[in-house]
Amino acid sequence: MRGAAAAQSGGGAGLRVRDLVLAGALVLAAALVAGVMAPSQVGAVLPDEVLADAVLESRARALSKNLRCLVCQNQSIDDSDAELARDLRILVRQRLKAGDSDDEVVAFLVARYGDFVLLKPPLRPATWPLWFGPMVVFLGAGLGLFIAIRRRRARPAQAPAPLDDTEKAKLARILGQGIGEADQSNGGPPGSAS
Repeated sequence: MRGAAAAQSGGGAGLRVRDLVLAGALVLAAALVAGVMAPSQVGAVLPDEVLADAVLESRARALSKNLRCLVCQNQSIDDSDAELARDLRILVRQRLKAGDSDDEVVAFLVARYGDFVLLKPPLRPATWPLWFGPMVVFLGAGLGLFIAIRRRRARPAQAPAPLDDTEKAKLARILGQGIGEADQSNGGPPGSAS
């Protein structure tokens, strides 16, 4: 009886420790998920880049969120840690401090780097491949797949070539003996076809 009571109390203590470890792991996982899911207010902007004038800084942040990092290519310069993105953020802030309007800053960067610097390039003939290229490729692949399937279905099913005399004799031996016996009689290891 004492052994059963000791086992229960020991099992209870072990269960409590396991529950605490599990609860701690769940809290840690929830904190990690919350940290990943929460939108970043700071981005990659370093403290030495931030302008003292709050209005200019908010304009710079708004512009930076719409300019592409030319290194990362899938991030804005506001979110990128690349050195070129930092240089572009500083350049945007310098132009704003010099008195440029938002449109003038964007025009300056587009003149220097082309429409590719914009996360949403304007719709004009030069940027049609950026806007419509993926859709054309997707539709072309779908059309090619459709044509291949139609051709395969339209092709008549071909009957397998008839067996020659040696293949017929070999098949008769296999069917007459057993598969394992036929393989051994052909000189190969069991399970291998020759």
